[in-house]
Order: sequence, then structure tokens, then C-alpha cells
Amino acid sequence: SMSTPSVDSRELRNALGRFATGVCIVTTRTADGRKAALTVNSFCSVSLDPPLVAWYLNDRAPSLPVFRASDYFAVHVLAADQQHLASHFARPSEDKFASFSERIETGLGDVPVIGDTLARFECRRAAIETYGDHVMILGHVERFSYGSESPLLFHAGRFIEHSTTA
Repeated sequence: SMSTPSVDSRELRNALGRFATGVCIVTTRTADGRKAALTVNSFCSVSLDPPLVAWYLNDRAPSLPVFRASDYFAVHVLAADQQHLASHFARPSEDKFASFSERIETGLGDVPVIGDTLARFECRRAAIETYGDHVMILGHVERFSYGSESPLLFHAGRFIEHSTTA
């Protein structure tokens, strides 16, 4: 078997952090009514035909069982002025939706969706696979919407302020 040179995982994290990403909130609800939401920056487009997107969740995440038990999820891409939403949904809480009830609507598969985000992708789960210490959740996009504001960006472990230049 080929031996792999050992990689310093902290330094690898620093290097990967040079890749600026958008910031998303992913939401779901199981058939028995359990809800989950979390902030991620691991979202990506996989295919336009069929319309597939993916995101990754740590295999020790408390919300993983809820996502495993759910057939639908929604990915919300945040706008530059929505850092408060990113921070709120990143923190553990009994009901992350309670303080935002006026902004929560019901999406496909009875999934709670957040109004007024930069883009939203409502997905039927297509696959779920474990890779290393993360689980990849692949979704088939069934409905989406988007706006024109600037995105919230995450780089080198923190949100970054930026301006759009013409």
C-alpha cells in the first residue's frame, strides 16, 4: 500500500482557509417534525443537468441524525448584511427558529425556510455518503430563487467585509 506523507491538520486547515467561500444556512425537518438548521461554508454546485448541489457536515454534528432521517433540505446563501443569521444558526440551541419565527416559511417537504436570503435552493436528498470525518449530502434542486445583493464571504476563519466594485 502507498504510504501517505503525514499532513499537519491545523496547517492544512489554514491553507484550505485561503479559499474564500460563501456562507449558507441549511435547514430540514423530519417526517416526525424534528427540525434542524446549521451554518455551513461547504456548499457547492455539482451538476446543472440534473440539477445537483452538495454540502458537507461533520460526522459528529448533533444535527446529522436529523439530516439522515429527512428527505428534503433547503440551502440559503446569505447576503453581506446577514452575518447575524450566520452567527445565530451556528450556535447550538433548542429551537434555532424561535427568534426568527416571522421570517420562517414552509418549503418543499415541510422544511422550514428563511425568507429574504440572497439565494435559496430547496432540495430532495439524492445521496448521503461518508468521506473521512465528514458526510456529504447531495441534493436534487426542485425549486430555487435568488436576489442581486453582495454575498457574505468567509475567508481564513472569519467573515470578511467587502465592497462590490463596478
